[in-house]
Amino acid sequence: MRSFVRRVSAALLVLVLGQSAWAEAPLALRFVAPERYTDAESRLGSGPTLRATLGELERIFRDLAGRTLRPGQSLAIDVLDVDLAGIELPGAGTTVPRVVTDAGPPRFRLRYALRENGRVVQEAEETVTDINFLLRTRPGGQSALYYEREILADWFQARIARRQPPRG
Repeated sequence: MRSFVRRVSAALLVLVLGQSAWAEAPLALRFVAPERYTDAESRLGSGPTLRATLGELERIFRDLAGRTLRPGQSLAIDVLDVDLAGIELPGAGTTVPRVVTDAGPPRFRLRYALRENGRVVQEAEETVTDINFLLRTRPGGQSALYYEREILADWFQARIARRQPPRG
């Protein structure tokens, strides 16, 4: 009987520890109603699919969180809307190019909560964008979602690393 109680106790302990470790994951990222996003996929058929865009955005968020969050911190982000840089140019042949100009900056609507040791230290909902995004383009930065990554990297530095509150 004692060995049974020990095994059950050990199993419960593993279950509880596993749940608390999962609850304290450094980044909890959720894409809310992505099918309603303003512009997160090629609507004309030759660009990236919604699934591919969300996969790349998830890689960007996880990379930035891994570089920015300190031990004891966790971040929950709900991505409420995505508008990629530029616009698709229909009628340009079989492939539809995305034309990026300063009239079409990337834009994200995010709701987030930053926690330290389980306590919320900053939370908000805000739109993340920069109309001057083309002025800070660096050479060699033409990877997928390059402009979006730059905007989000600046946001991570301001909100998470330096804890600057959003402008009111």
